Amino acid sequence: MKLIVFGATGNVGSRVVTEALARGHLVTAAIRNEAAIAKLPEGVRPVIADATDPATLVAAMESQDLAISALRSAPGREGEIVALTRSILNAASRTGLRVIIVGGAARLHLPKGSPHTVLSDPDFLPDNIVPTARASMAQWELCASETSANWTYASPPALLQPGPRLGAFRTGTDTLLVDELGNSEISMEDFAVALVDEAQSANFQCAAFTVGY
Repeated sequence: MKLIVFGATGNVGSRVVTEALARGHLVTAAIRNEAAIAKLPEGVRPVIADATDPATLVAAMESQDLAISALRSAPGREGEIVALTRSILNAASRTGLRVIIVGGAARLHLPKGSPHTVLSDPDFLPDNIVPTARASMAQWELCASETSANWTYASPPALLQPGPRLGAFRTGTDTLLVDELGNSEISMEDFAVALVDEAQSANFQCAAFTVGY
């Protein structure tokens, strides 16, 4: 499969690139400038693409089989992820390319019948995370209202950090996944496994999913 990854040098995107390469896919990394080329592993085709430029995005997506967007906004500019995602969705619609959007956990309902989502529960999130969560909820609402692009929205669990690639996790849809101790987590390595799995299986077209241990 020919995959293009946006945000290919970021925490999640770089791991998606590694996982896709290991499975034998042909990976194109969409990067902002030539300086980022040095951060890419051998075997990746770089392409400079400005996510705010529709023509650039369309040109980068043409001839690909699928796109994965792991774009993120800088601290203090969290809301910009919504416009970036809109640009990706518009380009996906114009090219007919299926796209997986790496989103956030804000939309997920808390388990055990709670009336709250991760975002709406007043006690769940630290104050410094709330702006990011609000932006990811707006990002999700944008995707959910999208009717012309073939999108998939991928939500991580509450805790996403570097760790081992175990290759084993659970998959859900709209509820935060927690283990027997109440922890909600997955390594970035296994989140990348889940994203490439979805790229190959297309189980959640125009739908959302989540994963966790």
